[in-house]
Amino acid sequence: MAVSNILSPDHLVNYINDSAVVKVALRPSRLLVMAFLGGIFISLGALLAVVVAGGATQLLAENPGLDKLLFGAVFPIGFIAVVLTGADLFTSNCATQMVPWYRRQVKLQEVVRVWGVSYLGNLIGALFAAWAFAYMTGLLTANQPWTPYIINLAEHKVHQPFQVVFMKGVLANMLVCVAAWQGYSAKDTLGRMVGIWAPVMTFVALGMEHSIANLFFVPAAMLAGADITLLDFATHNLLPATLGNIVGGALLIGLPYAWLYSETDGKVVNPTDIDLP
Repeated sequence: MAVSNILSPDHLVNYINDSAVVKVALRPSRLLVMAFLGGIFISLGALLAVVVAGGATQLLAENPGLDKLLFGAVFPIGFIAVVLTGADLFTSNCATQMVPWYRRQVKLQEVVRVWGVSYLGNLIGALFAAWAFAYMTGLLTANQPWTPYIINLAEHKVHQPFQVVFMKGVLANMLVCVAAWQGYSAKDTLGRMVGIWAPVMTFVALGMEHSIANLFFVPAAMLAGADITLLDFATHNLLPATLGNIVGGALLIGLPYAWLYSETDGKVVNPTDIDLP
C-alpha cells in the first residue's frame, strides 16, 4: 500500500495544534531567539528580492508586471528558511495559535504572549538585518541601481490610506498562512518548499502588506535616505498592516480551519517530531 507524502487536512490541523501548544510552553527567551532568526531570514529574502528586481532596471521600465513577478519569485526564500530551520514568524503564529485556543487547550493571554514575543523577536531581527546586511555591507549605497527601487517601494508603503494598507495586510497574511499550511502538510523538504513558494510569491507580486517584511523594507530604505519618519512608518503602514495580518491569519485562516476540523480533536497524530515555526 502506497504511503502518502502529505498529511490529510484533519491530521494537518491536529499537527498544527500540537505544535502550537508546544510553542506556548517555550521559555520566552527561546521563542525570542527563534523569532529573531525568523526576522533575519525574512529580511534576507526581502533583500534578495530588492537586489534582483530593483537591479533589473530595463525590465522594470519595459514590463513592470514581469518585474513584480520576479520580485515575488525570489522573496519566498526567507519564508522557506523560517519553516525548514524551525525559526519563528509572528504572521504564521496568528493562524496556528488559533487552533488550540479554539479547542480550549491554551488561554487567550497565552496566545497574545506568543504573538508579542514573536513580534518583538521579528522586529529585532529585521532591524538588525536592515542595518548589518543591507546598510553596513554597502548594498544600499547611492550608486546601486536598486537603492532608488527600495526607496520608492518604502515611500509608497507609507503614503497609502489606512484602510488600503489594512486590507492588503489581510490578504497578505491569508496567503502567508496558506503557505504555512501547505508547507506543513508535506513530509519532504521539496514538497514543503513548493507548498510555501506559490502563495508567498503571489502576495508579494501583488504588492500586499506583510508587517514583518515591512520592518525590513522601510527601515532599510530610511537608512538609504528615504524621506520617512518613524511616526509615519508606525502609523501609516506598520499599524494597519499588523492589524490586517492578525485578521487575515487568525480570523480568516486559523479559526475557520479550527472549526472545520474541530470534530477531530483528540485524535492521535503521529508526526515524527514537532518542529513547526
